[in-house]
This record gives sequence, structure tokens and C-alpha cells, in this order.
Amino acid sequence: MNLSKLIAKDLLSIKAVFFRPEEPFTWASGIKSPVYCDNRLTLTAPQVRLDVENGLAEIIKENYPGAEVLMGTATAGIAHAAITAHLMGLPMGYVRSGNKDHGRQNRIEGDLKAGQKVVVVEDLISTGGSVLEVVDALREVGAEVLGIASIFTYGMQKGLDRLAAANVKNVSLTNFDEIAAVAAEEGYIAEADVARLLKFRDNPSDESWIGGAK
Repeated sequence: MNLSKLIAKDLLSIKAVFFRPEEPFTWASGIKSPVYCDNRLTLTAPQVRLDVENGLAEIIKENYPGAEVLMGTATAGIAHAAITAHLMGLPMGYVRSGNKDHGRQNRIEGDLKAGQKVVVVEDLISTGGSVLEVVDALREVGAEVLGIASIFTYGMQKGLDRLAAANVKNVSLTNFDEIAAVAAEEGYIAEADVARLLKFRDNPSDESWIGGAK
């Protein structure tokens, strides 16, 4: 079994990714979504966690062989960056969503030197906005950001375009298309729902997939 399918099966098995096309979730933006994703659940499932961290280590070694430091995104990416860095014998740190209002007012935590080659560890990428803020913060202090290693990506066009515009590479363990296919294969959703889910992925603001529309 390839890594992408293994992680898809893992995330579905613990409901870290949960499909509900008949009763959509509502995002903070107001967009209705057939999928709920909470990769924090991987931390409380030891075998899934092991698969994820070994997988992250594998894709970092393959795609970013020059990596010198792993930097987690706050807060969801921190634990994954720490465990993966431990497996790889690399230093790690993390980037806050904003500067601290006390002490040294750090935004970047950890000993990061200008010129060091960094891989950002993220749990989930949708439109790419938050992870690109992390990349910008690292570049501002002189780090060379090799790219992002993430657990799951929606593959939304807006996110792909943003990453491309910022010249940032992302490699994910699994993606929306893979998880939708595995969900249908294993009976979490009906086969007919896959097209609806991909229609949502292609244009989240278009709600014509709701209610059985194909």
C-alpha cells in the first residue's frame, strides 16, 4: 500500500477526516463543507501517529534532503514537527501566529540562524494563507525555506495558486482526492458522493453539490 492511501485510511479510521455530505459543516467563513478535518486526533492514536510521523520523516528526506531545521506551525504543527525532528535527529522550533507580548517578544521559537535550511511542518493546508505567513516570518529572519511538509491538503485552487505565487513547494502525506476515493472504497460514503466532494473541492463557494446535485 502506498503512503498516501495508508494515511488516508488512518485519518478516516479515527475520524480525523470525517465526511458528512448530507449534513454539511459550516466553516467560520460561512462556506458549507462536506468534510471536517482535525488532525490533532492523530496525536491520541499511537499507531496512526507513528504512521504520520514516519511518513513526514520519509517525505522530508525524499523531497528536502538538505533540511537542517524543522519548524512547526502554531499550534497544530508543533507536536508533529517535534516528533518528526526527533526521528530525524534534527533541531526543531515553531512559529507563533503573532509575536509574544512579553519577554523577548519572539515570534519564532528555537535557535534559528540566518541561512539555515528549514522545512515547515503543517497539519492541514486549505487556502494556504496561514502557512504562508509562517514562511514569510522565516524568510524575514534570513532562513532558507525549502518548502512545506504537511499531513493533508485539500488541493483547492486558491491554495495552489498562493503557494505557486510565493514560490513555496508543498508535499503532503495525503490529499482530498485520495481520502474521498478511500472513503467510498471502505463504505464511509456512497460512491456517488465522490463527484460531489470533488465539486466542492474545485469551488468551495459553489453550493450546487449540496442535496445530491452531481
